[in-house]
Amino acid sequence: MSANYNAVGETHPSPYGSGDPYYNESSGFITPHHPIKKRTSNWVKIGIPVLILVIIGAVVGGILGSRAASNSSSSGGSSNSSSGEAAASQAASVKLEIGRFATATNSEYMMPIYPATTNTAAFTSPTFVSTTNSALAWPEDSFQPSAPNVLTTRPDRPRLIAPAYKWQALPTLIQGDPYLKGWNDTIFGNATTYYPLPPVVYHMDGDSGILDNSREIKMRIKAFAYTYRLTNDTKWVDRTWAELQNAVGLGDVAFGPNDTTRWNPTHFLDTAEMTAAFAIAYDWLYDQWTDDQKSQIRSNMLTYGLQPGVSQLTTSAGWWANNITGNWNCVCNSGLTLGSLAILGDDTSGVATQLLGITVPNALANCALAVSNDGTWAETANYWYFGTTGHAEMSSSLMTATGSDYGLLDTNPNFNKTGNFHMYVAGATSLFNYGDHGPNKFSTTANSILLYGDKYNIPQYVLYQREQYDAAEPWSMFWYNPTVSGAFWDGRALDQFFDNGLDQWASMRSSWTDNDALYVAMKAGMNQNHQTHNDLDVGDFVLDALGTRWAGELGSGDYLSPNYFSNDTQVSDRWLYYRKMTEGQNTLLINTSNQNVAAAPTVQHDTSGTTQGSSTVLNIPSDSTAWWTADMTSAYFDATSVHRGVRLLNARRQVLIQDEINASAGVMWRMHTNATIAIDASGTTATLTLDGQTMQVTMVAPPSGAVFSQSQAVRLASDPTPPVPDQPNSGVSVLIISLPAGTYTLQTLFNPQWSGMSASDFVTPPTVPLAQWSLTSHNT
Repeated sequence: MSANYNAVGETHPSPYGSGDPYYNESSGFITPHHPIKKRTSNWVKIGIPVLILVIIGAVVGGILGSRAASNSSSSGGSSNSSSGEAAASQAASVKLEIGRFATATNSEYMMPIYPATTNTAAFTSPTFVSTTNSALAWPEDSFQPSAPNVLTTRPDRPRLIAPAYKWQALPTLIQGDPYLKGWNDTIFGNATTYYPLPPVVYHMDGDSGILDNSREIKMRIKAFAYTYRLTNDTKWVDRTWAELQNAVGLGDVAFGPNDTTRWNPTHFLDTAEMTAAFAIAYDWLYDQWTDDQKSQIRSNMLTYGLQPGVSQLTTSAGWWANNITGNWNCVCNSGLTLGSLAILGDDTSGVATQLLGITVPNALANCALAVSNDGTWAETANYWYFGTTGHAEMSSSLMTATGSDYGLLDTNPNFNKTGNFHMYVAGATSLFNYGDHGPNKFSTTANSILLYGDKYNIPQYVLYQREQYDAAEPWSMFWYNPTVSGAFWDGRALDQFFDNGLDQWASMRSSWTDNDALYVAMKAGMNQNHQTHNDLDVGDFVLDALGTRWAGELGSGDYLSPNYFSNDTQVSDRWLYYRKMTEGQNTLLINTSNQNVAAAPTVQHDTSGTTQGSSTVLNIPSDSTAWWTADMTSAYFDATSVHRGVRLLNARRQVLIQDEINASAGVMWRMHTNATIAIDASGTTATLTLDGQTMQVTMVAPPSGAVFSQSQAVRLASDPTPPVPDQPNSGVSVLIISLPAGTYTLQTLFNPQWSGMSASDFVTPPTVPLAQWSLTSHNT
């Protein structure tokens, strides 16, 4: 069984993976877990992609990272006063005294757990403290070319991401920073775990290719090379060499076809990630390779990676070369750029030079534009990880190797907002994980926002990501700015609205630091132009409270299903699969039919603007609220008017979802849940129980005949037959309200049964038309 994150000492496998290193979450297949001590949410099993299959080493504080979410548009800046050195020294002392802010990681959802306390010395406004103290900050890079050129590299090695001056400074910084120390211990632990494993076994996963292989090899090589450079133990060089040899068919078992397609260039993500892995090995261990080994690595990169890359970028084979709505352009250009930079000067073929003249301008015209004007990633919240990792690796490598990112970070003036997207799309338990979740992540993390936080001068990104469980990997050791100080939540708004027409959505919560917090997110947006990774899901929502997810997403279908990625037209076979069709979402289903792919909703919203202070304990003002409404009429064929709204009530302790419908065919309100559902005799109240907690869902002033029912998460008998059967959605039920054609107002009230609240503490909202919603419209 592969190693897994296990932050709090539990013995069961991570809920983010099956325990099998070749498990492919992209297929949507649910692999049974070993017996566990604590129930693992099915949303984690079927709704969240596998992250990095690595083991957490023993680290003080017990927390080794966690998932990330969206970013913040506000920037903190740096402290540049005359007392900067004193402030830096004080911040460092506080950091060492307190250690990590998060004290553990929740083993069910892999979210950081913060202490319920206020420490005014540490939980302060986010900032970077100005200092030149080598024990507290990175030294300045002496490589500062006055006129950077992509073909002129720094004189020393490594070139990529981690120059020699940072390696020299790192041991001292590790001793003074509990985050760096924890991550370092984890990386060493992971390398030790990978060391005795056999090299990665070739596995062609249908149309998904060998992407899992490439990313796992990249993950291992990063750990091996990192560990060598801090130990000088050549066993790590030898183990890296064994992995490299295996990936070109010179190991004990075959690895792919014995020709130039060995790294599967028809699915070029595979080729790009493998090229990046070889580039890191070549560059980070450059001084340890013999001339013959260097020649072999270069030759293999050219044959299987870089020369196919030239073909991709200069012929129609590389469809991704003109695409800005997905991760492919970032990942592919990044891999080719890292490979070219690694061998530039040693390569006599001219291919590296040729590619660098293409990849950088191509990424500027495509990858750099992938983030919309509100920071949202156009594919899905999970595919954000792949795209931003590629963008960050390419930007960082260009800066360290040649002295400039050539505009990758600032050509798009909104790219700096994408960390904000990531922070707000994360709820109290997990992401608002709409659409496809992608393949296993392995070497892919949210650590891009460590780089973005530093380069865009937004300390909140750094402070947020350093607490997450996926932070502990080699990139974080060099992208993290240790002068960061404060708490990411201090001054952070609880609500955020994202209005770009492609991806309209809302994020509302009651706290940034309480694992039991209320979180609700809802989306509208278009049903096309998401690189065929979306669902037909206008009006879809998720809901967290009491430490669990009550309304969740089914996630990816089987990527190998016939025509799963065929197209996003109305008649696409993709929309015949339950997890992709409207029926499989938490929204309205009219005439038991899919939504219109040409939907163009409009939205309205407002918020009381409540922010969290420095304390991890937040006392919500009684008038604190937020609301969001969407005109979804264009998403339906058999309705003249469909509107949906969501708002927070009662100091963010209750949620109201209101639907106003005028339909000429039957209407079905649907919500997918892992909870056990009990419906009362009247049929208008459903009691949900999950993880020892209770949620009451009640219809307020229900229309005549409206009652709750429930079903398994399976397709309706009247649905058209998909090309192959759906995969099972075990443990998932659907809460349903069914009504005939007509005009209705449906008000669905969610009342988490908070500890210490009695029935009289909950409010029953008045009936207010969505068009009249305001911050005070529901005051009682």
